[in-house]
Amino acid sequence: MAEEILEKKESMEDFKEELESSFRKLSEGDIVTGTVIALNEEEVTLDLKYFASGIIKAKDISDDPDFHIMGSIQMGDVLEATIVRMDDGEGNLLLSRKEANEILAWEKLNRYMEDNTTLNVRVKGIVPSGVIAYVEGIRGFIPASHLSLNYVEDCNPWLGKDLDVRVITVDESAKKLVLSAKVIAREKEEEERNHRISMLVPGSIVEGTVESLMPYGAFVNLGNGLSGLVHISQICQKRIKKPGEVLSVGEKVKAKILNTNDNKISLSIRALEDEMVDTKADEVLNVQEYVSNEEASTSLGSLLAGFKFD
Repeated sequence: MAEEILEKKESMEDFKEELESSFRKLSEGDIVTGTVIALNEEEVTLDLKYFASGIIKAKDISDDPDFHIMGSIQMGDVLEATIVRMDDGEGNLLLSRKEANEILAWEKLNRYMEDNTTLNVRVKGIVPSGVIAYVEGIRGFIPASHLSLNYVEDCNPWLGKDLDVRVITVDESAKKLVLSAKVIAREKEEEERNHRISMLVPGSIVEGTVESLMPYGAFVNLGNGLSGLVHISQICQKRIKKPGEVLSVGEKVKAKILNTNDNKISLSIRALEDEMVDTKADEVLNVQEYVSNEEASTSLGSLLAGFKFD
């Protein structure tokens, strides 16, 4: 009996909340949230937990020229929209998602930029010096210089392509949204480079080409997108004032990997010279020992050892 009373009480409370919700005061310009309960290519119907449903016409959903209701919205989706008219002539609230988007989207875009959120977009148009893509229904511009790490002269091949991008500029007052695929490509390249560096073993010998000379040392191109620095003190055994005294750009060199701290490759050409000197010193020592042994083996005692005396 107590359980039945409790259930009735809960039902009355639920009904009370729904009743209060349905009679809440709404006005044109308010932003409301509703669940999609019906849709076709012409319009979407929302349950607003109100005595009237909300209707959003297709033209009031998105500015994206390729937007289609049936491919973008599903039953049960929760949408936000602005009340355009309290009665559409059939007892429903006429809503606009675009107007709500104008208010809410810029807040989301600022948050995307602050959080460095990666977004997937499709290139929808070509304009001078870049392409167009939409985020949260807002028209965004991707400069040609931010499409790729490489120089892009012709943007037409990018039309219709899906790109991972980051928001780099948001200016609501100027209605300006700028996106970049380049920043993500650079991060991926950096991750791959760091992984290749982590596979290098300090102490191993590598071969490369001198690609630039600086007052403090020489940069050696090791291939596969990797370069290492030979500090001026590690170029040769003798003291030099500048790397150009013994090295030239384009020269092939061998060097030993000293370390890969902080994902920077530190090399030494001098270390190989030191090893060569040590090797020669060992060879000289071995020769000296060999000569010493020969002298002992050809002593008078050794020569007479094979003879018998009566």
